[in-house]
Amino acid sequence: MDFAELESIEGLRWSWNSWPSSPSAVADLVIPLAVMYTPLSPLPDIPLLPYDPLHCVDCRAVINPYARVDYRSAVWVCPLCQRKNTFPRSYAGVGENSLPAELFPTYSTVEYNLSRQSSTGGPPANPYSNSNPNFFSGFGSSQSSSGRSFSSSLSVSDNPGRSATAGLDGGPAFVFVVDTCSPEDELGAMKNEISHVLAQLPESSLVGLVSFGSMVAVHDLAFSDCSRAVILSGERDLPSDKIQELLGVSHPRNSRSRTSQLVHAQPFVQRISDCEFRITTAIEEIASSSLALHGHRPQRATGAAISTSVALLEACLSHNGGRIMVFTSGPATVGPGMVVETDLSQAIRTHRDLINGQAPLFSKARSFYREVAERLSGRSIILDLFACSLDQVGAAEMRAPVESSGGFMVLAESFESEQFRRCLRHIFRREENDPLNMNFDATIEIITTKDIKISGALGPCTTLKRKHSSVSGEKIGESSTCSWKLCTLTSKTCIAFFFQVGSDDQLGPVFFIQFVTRYCHGLGGARLRVTTVARRWVSSQSPEIAAGFDQEAAAAVVARLAVQRAEECHARDVIRWLDDMLIRFTSRFGDYIPEDPSSFRLSSGFSLYPQFMYYLRRSQFIDIFNSSPDETAFFRLMLNRERVVESLIMIQPTLFQYSFDGPPIPVLLDISSVSPDVILLFDSYFYVVVHYGSKIAQWRKLGLDKEPGHESLGKLLEASESDAEALAAERVPVPKLIKCEQYGSQARFLLAKLNPSATQKTRAGDGSDIIFTDDVSLQVFMEHLQALAVQG
Repeated sequence: MDFAELESIEGLRWSWNSWPSSPSAVADLVIPLAVMYTPLSPLPDIPLLPYDPLHCVDCRAVINPYARVDYRSAVWVCPLCQRKNTFPRSYAGVGENSLPAELFPTYSTVEYNLSRQSSTGGPPANPYSNSNPNFFSGFGSSQSSSGRSFSSSLSVSDNPGRSATAGLDGGPAFVFVVDTCSPEDELGAMKNEISHVLAQLPESSLVGLVSFGSMVAVHDLAFSDCSRAVILSGERDLPSDKIQELLGVSHPRNSRSRTSQLVHAQPFVQRISDCEFRITTAIEEIASSSLALHGHRPQRATGAAISTSVALLEACLSHNGGRIMVFTSGPATVGPGMVVETDLSQAIRTHRDLINGQAPLFSKARSFYREVAERLSGRSIILDLFACSLDQVGAAEMRAPVESSGGFMVLAESFESEQFRRCLRHIFRREENDPLNMNFDATIEIITTKDIKISGALGPCTTLKRKHSSVSGEKIGESSTCSWKLCTLTSKTCIAFFFQVGSDDQLGPVFFIQFVTRYCHGLGGARLRVTTVARRWVSSQSPEIAAGFDQEAAAAVVARLAVQRAEECHARDVIRWLDDMLIRFTSRFGDYIPEDPSSFRLSSGFSLYPQFMYYLRRSQFIDIFNSSPDETAFFRLMLNRERVVESLIMIQPTLFQYSFDGPPIPVLLDISSVSPDVILLFDSYFYVVVHYGSKIAQWRKLGLDKEPGHESLGKLLEASESDAEALAAERVPVPKLIKCEQYGSQARFLLAKLNPSATQKTRAGDGSDIIFTDDVSLQVFMEHLQALAVQG
């Protein structure tokens, strides 16, 4: 079964594609029942329907191709709860030869352009009151051609991003939070990029500006006579209403009445079309205050600046989303969220300090930012962190609001770096018919058949605490709900959902799960994407269980579970948990003679999974050696939001060999792949390494690639470098590009990830490279695994 191809149709990857029909059989699977769901996966030929969906009266599921329809009596039966529902009058023309798109068998996913009343939370309107009463005409029994005709005929405009609600409340809001403690050259590069972003924003966008050092300055963008700002203390942890009182702004009493007049009444958040000159001038006038007492860090009130920005948007936003974009070059040293003292003799916390309980500021700062995360979720506000510094800035403490809001976390060395510039510009890249290319204020609801229980979710989401009979007592991640909130969604946002089987009594051979995703375009308008999927119930001994195992999706799911455990447990405990799970899994699905390790075999559908676990144990997500808390927080945040393919690259990087023998080929992630006369292209997702063999490096230094007769060397160098740049360009945050030579100092970025099949203890004796490490090789790991698995 090609699970990647199935994902391109459904937007889903299942750890198990056939489920056992009893809870005890599910427990025997070891790896949980989980689905990796990419809500806005770019699926082909999704129809956009210009009306509201038709819901089941009982379970509220949306009508879908699996519904049984009685055309004569105008009744459809919900496949999830078996409730009979009558069609409304607007469906009077439905028939076997006249189907709406949501009933076409090829459309398991459809998208609705919601009406104004539905998108603003008002009373439901007649879903088809604005539709052509003959909109079913032309939909015959030819499904594929009819489906395409239906999809194209329902395009409401050339710009699907705009709908009946576009322009009602203005565009989304962007508050730029600038650290004035940055050095002059760094601050200049930062301001240039922010000005570039402002020039790209649509005219309806709302903007605000906050700068901070030891104090927090909220800039007045409505006052034109001179630059004016309200200065707040950076040391006090003020509640939101107090900040709003000091700023002279307040949240509207009626959340549905936030009109453009209210926006003009807020001097600190203005439409870009009304204040472009003033905000650009204010940014240019921000001066560096990086000077500090000798032996001390600058006084930096990052937490107070973020809290002030949240309070500002809380006063101005009701339904539209917003972004708070923080640009900082150092740690918070005063006020709420401070992570280190100003005294340079007090080093910023390390992993050892956190493990030994010697980081007194960590818990308080993390609690502060968790409260910020709750406030962000309540108003659909995204927090982005751009930290450009050679030292840590407190990203570990700030991870909760950035991750749960779906924001970007960029850790770079300088604001002048290409990495920072490309990341910031990617966020505001324009797409055809969508000048903003952002989505806000999303929710995901899961509706299941009777005996499926929802355990929780892991990813950039928060629970909405909606109790339902389908909610399981087991809690994983954001749990105790059937509905989740996401402040933003991109085409790559991926959530892992976990399920249980409720009882042994099933309704039939097939079960159904429906994912209902509601989100708002940045330029206005609400959409509803509905994906309905079916899978089979099978017996515990059925061969369909093994055939439906997706070892890549399973590895990504287990990696997220391991990261969750790593937040609470020591790395050694997480590794023991992974090992215990792997031993039970291989013992369950391996073919062997008891007590005979040499007889152990795993079928091709399971053989890669132990290898994934080997590299996961050694990955930066579990092994925190040589990583700072900020780096670890960044790595784990990225793993918790990326799709299966990207997650696998993080867990087990890819390695390609460029040689004179032919085109690039994938090679083993092993020290044996290092050779003097080849170039290796290594991709670990977070950094891309071009590794030149010793002979290639010597020829390169001599410039032989530019001399006549050595064109093949020049092409080899060009091919590897261009491929590396292409890999870096398609990814955000942009990975670090490293070019190194065999035996060079930066070759450690490659060697640290290779399988140590040859070490100082097991020298090959033929002059080939070795790795100085005490880690066991993949071969030794598998031998130990086989010995333990056959013990039963």
